[in-house]
Amino acid sequence: MSPVRRCSRTACGKAAVNTLTYVYSDQTAVLGPLATYAEPHAYDLCVAHSERLSAPRGWEVLRLAPDPAAQGPSSDDLLALADAVREVGRPAPAAPRSAPADETGREVGRRGHLRMLSSD
Repeated sequence: MSPVRRCSRTACGKAAVNTLTYVYSDQTAVLGPLATYAEPHAYDLCVAHSERLSAPRGWEVLRLAPDPAAQGPSSDDLLALADAVREVGRPAPAAPRSAPADETGREVGRRGHLRMLSSD
């Protein structure tokens, strides 16, 4: 399966660059940058179909241009990624053990974080 999303128009195999959604309550068609993931009620369009887009009579077409400054990862994104990698690399803190006086039974088994205690 190709990681590139294709244009939603029939018989068009070009790569999608914009996403079209409809706001029925406002009678508006919104054409913006390609959405992060495909949604069932949105249409991905290639450059040619994005340029030739028309809306039903009485509807408004709102074209959202991508912000050039927002293209690519920002320094905040890179710092967040670095922090996440550091967090995964840290050793897990040792779980505090309960004092033997607090326990009512003797531990006879363990499965993950669960303990099995005997009733005697």
